[in-house]
Amino acid sequence: MNRPGDILDGEAGGSLMDDEDDPAGEISRIEAQLEELAEVSERCRKFILVSKVAIAGGGALLLLMILGLFGSSPAVAIGSIAMVLGGIVSLGSNVSTLRQTMADINDAEALRSDLIGRIDLRVVGDRADIRR
Repeated sequence: MNRPGDILDGEAGGSLMDDEDDPAGEISRIEAQLEELAEVSERCRKFILVSKVAIAGGGALLLLMILGLFGSSPAVAIGSIAMVLGGIVSLGSNVSTLRQTMADINDAEALRSDLIGRIDLRVVGDRADIRR
């Protein structure tokens, strides 16, 4: 699997020099990479949500235990602290990955727009112009 930054490094499907001859192929490759990056960002968003739930759940469990509403068990205390810490670590990791992925998406979209701008597009007239 390609890293998110591969789109601009030329590692995901050839060098940019080869793709000057075939901008349509390069655009297709970039669009495939954009789909992959979109999937990565969606996974990060899901992990961010799960991390926030783990932080809130661990904090609530610890609070209930402190207030004496859940009982006082060392295992529950350690488990709730582990949930909070694990959620914080997971949240930080996935937020930074999401930021990097979004930056890569923006770079890839700019590159795709540049390549589309280089293509010599022809204007297709209406049917009345074709009959003449």
